[in-house]
Amino acid sequence: MKKSYNKWFLTKVKRAIRDFDMIHDGDKVAVSVSGGKDSTTLLYVLDILRKYSHLAFDIHAITIDMGWGTDFTPLIEFCKARDIPLHIEKTDISKIVFQHRKEKNPCSLCAKMRHGAVNTIAKKLGCVSVALGHHADDAIETLLMNMMLTARMGCFMPKTYLNRKDIYLIRPMIYVFESTTSSIARTENLPVLESRCPASGATKRQEIKELIDYMEKIHPQARQKLLASMNNVDLQGLWMLAKRD
Repeated sequence: MKKSYNKWFLTKVKRAIRDFDMIHDGDKVAVSVSGGKDSTTLLYVLDILRKYSHLAFDIHAITIDMGWGTDFTPLIEFCKARDIPLHIEKTDISKIVFQHRKEKNPCSLCAKMRHGAVNTIAKKLGCVSVALGHHADDAIETLLMNMMLTARMGCFMPKTYLNRKDIYLIRPMIYVFESTTSSIARTENLPVLESRCPASGATKRQEIKELIDYMEKIHPQARQKLLASMNNVDLQGLWMLAKRD
């Protein structure tokens, strides 16, 4: 019988898994680990859940080596100590995005290539889903970015089925805010690898982060309200023009 494991942040993760039917008994879940605080926290949290919750599932960490010369030793040791299989895939994504393509807005292409590589490896490993480290702040930022930059209301889904890969993308930390992932990473001394991406901290998403910080100074519950609004949509209150024949 599995013992209980009392961590206050697990409640929101378990609720997300239950609300969006993310993980079932017997699942093999790939965890996309970039080395940043969010994905490493996700790996830590899912490791706790697989060991101490009622769910019986396996996890397999997948890391994409972008070609920055990153030292993955801390992550390797972390996974080894917890008996988590780790697959590190070496790629030339950084060269393709920054040297060959010379993208002015590199994040979209970079993310697409990284996710494609992770999904391919996950299928080869026999995983039914890929867990991503997106949290509540990511969802809010994506919503506002779509509204302000593309004039469209929309966000990523907590659970998405990819037809071409026959695999699910799940985001178990969708109810957890970034302040919590930062706290967990710091308190548990998780192996957070330094980002060597030249676009780090100089993106449109960073501008939206700063905007939300400003909004919260005026309305202290702005983050909570924005997150709740995505599951409380009043379609009658939106301008949805009827299409003409």
